[in-house]
Amino acid sequence: MIMNPLRLQDISLYELATNAEAVPLLQVSPTIFKSMVATLIDVVIERQIKATLWLKLPRGEAWHSEFDRFSAASAQSVYVLGDKPPTAQSIVSLDLEMRLRREYFLLVQSPQFTALVLANRLRTSRLPAELPDSGEEELERKHPLTAIATCDRAVIDRVVGGLAQMIAGTEAEADLQTVSESIDPAIVSDWLAKQIQRQEEIWHSSMISRRQAEAVAQLRQENTTLLKSLRHKDDFLKTLGQELRTPLTTMKTALSLLSSPTLKPPQRQRYMHMLTQAIDRQTSVITSVLDLVQLEDVTDQPPQPLRLADVVPGVVSTYQPLAQEKGVMLAYTIPEELPPVACLNPWLRQIVINLLHNGIKFTAAGGQVWVKARQQEEFIELEVSDTGVGIPPTDLHRIFDRFYSVRQSSEDSGAGLGLSIVQQLIDRCGGSISVKSKPAEGSAFKVLLPIYAASPTA
Repeated sequence: MIMNPLRLQDISLYELATNAEAVPLLQVSPTIFKSMVATLIDVVIERQIKATLWLKLPRGEAWHSEFDRFSAASAQSVYVLGDKPPTAQSIVSLDLEMRLRREYFLLVQSPQFTALVLANRLRTSRLPAELPDSGEEELERKHPLTAIATCDRAVIDRVVGGLAQMIAGTEAEADLQTVSESIDPAIVSDWLAKQIQRQEEIWHSSMISRRQAEAVAQLRQENTTLLKSLRHKDDFLKTLGQELRTPLTTMKTALSLLSSPTLKPPQRQRYMHMLTQAIDRQTSVITSVLDLVQLEDVTDQPPQPLRLADVVPGVVSTYQPLAQEKGVMLAYTIPEELPPVACLNPWLRQIVINLLHNGIKFTAAGGQVWVKARQQEEFIELEVSDTGVGIPPTDLHRIFDRFYSVRQSSEDSGAGLGLSIVQQLIDRCGGSISVKSKPAEGSAFKVLLPIYAASPTA
């Protein structure tokens, strides 16, 4: 055989197949290329074609099963360029000094059917030396391929010519055949149908795997949320126990002191006041906990259009006597033309009540408490401000925590659940709350509630 001056190490079956004329190229993953090879073998096995097979496949255990199928085929001979699995006894390995780099193929040669599946692994900017943990097998498994699948005689003739140069001088040279003159169209149709079916199976399997992965991710997220919720409930119960125990201890101490026979009237009055405060605190904690439980158990209800002018004035008038008794000026400014917000009436009333109650409680005589509202783009801003004792900057980020109370006044600080309830109600309305405060200067709570947008009618 006359050798082509082209050096063996420069031979590329992929270039021989694609350079002479336009050949349809497919951008495929290694998984798809494996299915192309497997489909061609299916045709050979099922139709019992007496063929000679020539191949070079990627390394790795994933391809070993294909070698086993080559051995089971009714092929006359199977030649592999490169290594083969130790179990593939009937396959002849052509241990050539030069092997095709980045190229893989399967060539089927028989009198009635000749076909070629060939792929080229695209060059990458990163060399294996730059990937210390990834060898050639890992690169072959992950990198994309450009592939062709053809029965075209002219294309296969060029590939056979290149292959002949590579195996020249070996015993396998005598088995390399020319392309058959005629190809059974029924076999080609069967090959195409099997490839389409296999692609559909891969797509379906991929969809199932993707859905399973999404379901697993969702379950993990739900599990994380559930564990976080359980931890919060555990913390809540521990804190609740402490909050209920404190006034009980105070009541027990006051009752013990009141039973003394030598108790003087001023002392008795002081202990009675201590007992009354402890009972009030206990009642406040229990009431707030019940409100919180009721809030968490309430079913989702659609928001209703609600005007602040229909709610705020009534709440303010209810607290006017308390403010006058403390010597605190209480006022509000709620424009009638403000659009309605998306909230439930009981929730909005509870928000205003809690913020107004705190403002009056922590404002000394001569101070002021205002309630104002205005439109801010697609929200209504409700502001409750006071000139009270204020909140230290270090405590601002914790004021919405359950049972957390930082502001000091001559009165009992309460259960520490009011602002936590306010925040949850605002969240349910789709709004937000922020606070600005300085010690001895007062605080300003700003609530943003979304403007009600009626759903379009069908």
